[in-house]
Amino acid sequence: MPTISMFYGILITLLYEDNVRHNLPHIHVRYQGAKASVAIEDGQILAGHLPGKQMKLVQAWIEIHRDELLANWELAVSGEEPFKIAPLQ
Repeated sequence: MPTISMFYGILITLLYEDNVRHNLPHIHVRYQGAKASVAIEDGQILAGHLPGKQMKLVQAWIEIHRDELLANWELAVSGEEPFKIAPLQ
């Protein structure tokens, strides 16, 4: 599960070949003990939970980096190494 970005204690990862369960582009987010799968297209939680403030930060980051995230998604589902994406600053 490669880490593609980290900011404000939030860890963003992609799983290789992870298009079976949710069947749409998504990222995995961890913050302290919370975990969630979040859709790249609209920033909605598909599974899990994140605290409100951290969820808003993740959604803002997704909005800024959507094209890069979609390119990374294509790499990951093909079993290739996704690239790092700049953190939210």
